[in-house]
Amino acid sequence: MRVEHILIIRFSPLSDVVMTAPVVHALAEQYPDVRITMLSSEEARPLFEFMPQNVGFMAADLKTEYYGVKGLNALYRRLTAKNFTAIADFHSVLRSDYLRMRFNIDRFRVEHVDKHKTLRRQLTSLNNKVLQPMPPVYESYAAVLARLGYPVNLDSEPTSLFYGVQNMPLPPEARPLKAPGQKWIGIAPFGGYVGKTYPMEQMEEVIEMLIERYENVRLFIFGVSKEEKTRASELCKRHEHCVNAAAMTGRLAAALSLTSRLDLMLTMDNLFMHIASVVSTPVLCVWGATHPYGGHTGWHLTDDNYIQAELPCRPCSIHGRKDCPVGNYACIRSIRPEKIAEKAAQLIG
Repeated sequence: MRVEHILIIRFSPLSDVVMTAPVVHALAEQYPDVRITMLSSEEARPLFEFMPQNVGFMAADLKTEYYGVKGLNALYRRLTAKNFTAIADFHSVLRSDYLRMRFNIDRFRVEHVDKHKTLRRQLTSLNNKVLQPMPPVYESYAAVLARLGYPVNLDSEPTSLFYGVQNMPLPPEARPLKAPGQKWIGIAPFGGYVGKTYPMEQMEEVIEMLIERYENVRLFIFGVSKEEKTRASELCKRHEHCVNAAAMTGRLAAALSLTSRLDLMLTMDNLFMHIASVVSTPVLCVWGATHPYGGHTGWHLTDDNYIQAELPCRPCSIHGRKDCPVGNYACIRSIRPEKIAEKAAQLIG
């Protein structure tokens, strides 16, 4: 009898790959006799090291080894040797569309994610805006599996992922280990775009308030790009309680390990919101030009995890790339530091 074997495809961005982890975990636990292979970039591998035994990981570099149509054809030949019985495209971009076309031609069972483009346009429209929530991206992933015949219950928490990550060693720079009564707070102040980044002078006010409230505190400043790492370093020089986590978490494994030990992750709409949510760390996300209704929120986060300004122009973008339509970025700049610090204290408890 042929063993059922599902291929799940999701390459980028890393924040959306992170959100596949609890869905894959739920699928593996609820269908233990089904083999599952996750196809992504090598940097995502740590997310899948603590999955149930029926989950495997396959890395593919689309920028070098499998670049272009010739490379995708080579990747397809490699994939067909794995004897898959169903294909779940969680990405639905040009390269995964091409692979999906090849699988369709060869009569595989294939489904792809619905990006809800009409709902996106209605949500981000400046005129006649329809402020209704889109499904979170992880529910859209689950819908793909349901159409393939594998409905999953997403209410359960992926405990083996949580405990596995917490057993990973901390980066050496994060030592010493947390002292009794000490608070570890992560701050990921960068959003990639102006409308998703809280102004640094206001964030420094938040930092000062947290230091004043928690005398024995370590504030870990997270970032990804070279510029963000430089800015994190400069910020840490100005505040003695701050630690440059951006310099020590260049790889996902280190970011997962450190984030799982935090009492809170204070973040923008960025990668670290997603990482914190899947490792069960309390999250406080400051939203600006984007909105949780856009679907790109963390695992099972609610309004209690958000701070946002209610403006008629929000959201103006799903990903935050657009310039401010009114020119002042009030969506992010009007949020007072006192409000963030107080909400952070409530979530830390």
